[in-house]
Amino acid sequence: MPSIMDNESLTESMTASQEQARDKDHEPVSPSPAEITEPVAEIAGTAPKRTDTRFHDFDLPAELLRATDELGFEYCTPIQAQSLRITLQGHDVTGKAQTGTGKTAAFLTTIINDLMRNPVEEKRYVGEPRALIIAPTRELVMQIAKDAKGMCKYTGLKITTLVGGIDYQKQLQQLDEEITDIVVATPGRLLDFASNRQIWLGMVELLVIDEADRMLDMGFIPQVRQIIAQTPRKEYRQTLLFSATFTDDILTLADRWALDPVRIEVAPERVATDNVRQVVYLVTTDQKYPLLYHLIQSEEGERVIVFTNRRDQARKLADNLWRNGISVGLLSGEISQPRRVRTLEEFRTAEIQVLVATDVAGRGLHIDDISHVVNFTLPEEADDYVHRIGRTGRAGASGISISFACEDDSFLLPGIEAKIGMKLPCEHPLPEMLVSPPPFSRESKFKPEKSDDKRKGGGNRGGNRRR
Repeated sequence: MPSIMDNESLTESMTASQEQARDKDHEPVSPSPAEITEPVAEIAGTAPKRTDTRFHDFDLPAELLRATDELGFEYCTPIQAQSLRITLQGHDVTGKAQTGTGKTAAFLTTIINDLMRNPVEEKRYVGEPRALIIAPTRELVMQIAKDAKGMCKYTGLKITTLVGGIDYQKQLQQLDEEITDIVVATPGRLLDFASNRQIWLGMVELLVIDEADRMLDMGFIPQVRQIIAQTPRKEYRQTLLFSATFTDDILTLADRWALDPVRIEVAPERVATDNVRQVVYLVTTDQKYPLLYHLIQSEEGERVIVFTNRRDQARKLADNLWRNGISVGLLSGEISQPRRVRTLEEFRTAEIQVLVATDVAGRGLHIDDISHVVNFTLPEEADDYVHRIGRTGRAGASGISISFACEDDSFLLPGIEAKIGMKLPCEHPLPEMLVSPPPFSRESKFKPEKSDDKRKGGGNRGGNRRR
């Protein structure tokens, strides 16, 4: 029986000259495939497959190439190689690619290249970005903005981040201090600024919609529609849409928002990495917490993520672990952004051993040396299982994924197994692992937080309350 601590085994207004440039950009591409498919590793923890195409093979600005060299970007991943030869010519793209495939660097390269190749000669004003990136979660927005700052290091381009959970006035001050080139935002907070006439999207030349499938799942599509309606018509902007899946709804939205988009499908090469050992414990609902407690206590471990499906579950579980003397942090949609940042930093530095999280942490979370992932509740979507276990076994390290299956969620196992293409080993825990934990030794710590979004009406407004 694998112990939880058994650990053997990146990243409507345009001037006449801009309109002419956009029309020129839409000359046919040669070759011009309707759809491009290339295999790549799906799990974020697995190093994505590289191609023979180098960033230096494209005619990119020297300042951008200097930054990519420093970041270690030499050979392109499939999504980078396939998309850049289309997007660098000004064409719209609808890309199917999961976390960890390098899509962020692909669309940032396109944005930076375009903004530097086509400087605006007329006077510019604050609150008028030239590029807009929309993503569904605060964590993903912060990660994209961090990557953007690294790639823009020598360009002079300015990046502004707009997310809920951070003081509205501080973000407004940042927006008003200097002219911004690239805005990375969650839909709700961006609409707050737009409705208050503190940001104007009429000068957006490039629009990126990242993780469109997650945006759909979280109920953000109406907000995204409002945002897109405030940008120039699709004939006068370049639109890049990325999604982990190509459902009919996603493809319909892509065709509505983009101009004759080239479809690029980066097919998964495998959905389960050999570096991650997976096991399922068959338990009752009442046995889950005792099993988790004893697994954590069985040996020493630096970083363990425990996933639940709902924020109230996560809060209660984190509180119980804390009261049982375990160093634990909480990450869910109800946690304020400053608290999230502090918690993640404490987790990175091993000040806390266990992070209890909802799927808000399942995507866009890049922390090395996470040795174990525990699915306290099985995810309702098989894709979420893939992203959860991708938090461990990263960068060639080994890791373990442990799932608890009870009478309430064991029916989800066949769908997960079909997704990962393998049968999961299931076993019953030993009796000694189910002994009741000791009485609580500390006072309760984790209480529901009053979200800044509720006070300001921004952030994840309209999203799925389960997160």
